[in-house]
Amino acid sequence: MLKAVLFDMDGVIVDTEPLHRKAYHQMFDDVNINVDEDLYASFTGQSTINICKRLVDHFNLNETPEHLVSLKRKHYKIFFENDDLDLIDGVLERIQDYHNNGVKLVVASSASMPGIKQIFERFDLNQYFSAKFSGADLKKSKPHPEIFLKAAESTGFDKSECMVIEDSTNGIQAAHSAGIYCVGFKSPHSSHQDYSLANKVITSFEEIAYDKAYDLV
Repeated sequence: MLKAVLFDMDGVIVDTEPLHRKAYHQMFDDVNINVDEDLYASFTGQSTINICKRLVDHFNLNETPEHLVSLKRKHYKIFFENDDLDLIDGVLERIQDYHNNGVKLVVASSASMPGIKQIFERFDLNQYFSAKFSGADLKKSKPHPEIFLKAAESTGFDKSECMVIEDSTNGIQAAHSAGIYCVGFKSPHSSHQDYSLANKVITSFEEIAYDKAYDLV
């Protein structure tokens, strides 16, 4: 029986992907590199520092990964403060639905903790979630399962009573490796992602309303 849901954030709770894309591409221009779509798509679900480490290695850059991170976050802050951002359609209703039925909710995102807090404060989500985990604070980034194992442990329930909602190849692989039931949210905003390891693939949050999902896991 479903006791806890572990939410990814970007692409699942809120669509910040266009803002991240603009910020990353501005940073790419700053350091004069050309990142093609296949390489960019492979970043989805990974922390900014790990992405920047990959860029430094891939393009043999003289800049440090930390410098790339600071450039990207500077651009993202500007875009975030000046964009008409909204929650993913239907997700607030699902969060409230689970919360009202006693399901424990945890966010497990590759975003930085300040980035997670920005979103949660902007949309008043703290009241629904018992914990937040940032992949940027962990040793391993998705597709490594560490973040979901820690998030599941924090709920006090067994992994078999937890469900992950993810939209990226790396996140779905992380949930699969953690041995946790995974719903792949196939969003129009999540292109070039592989959902084959998800236990269930959805295109609408209505498909996993509590009365339909409580016996999935």
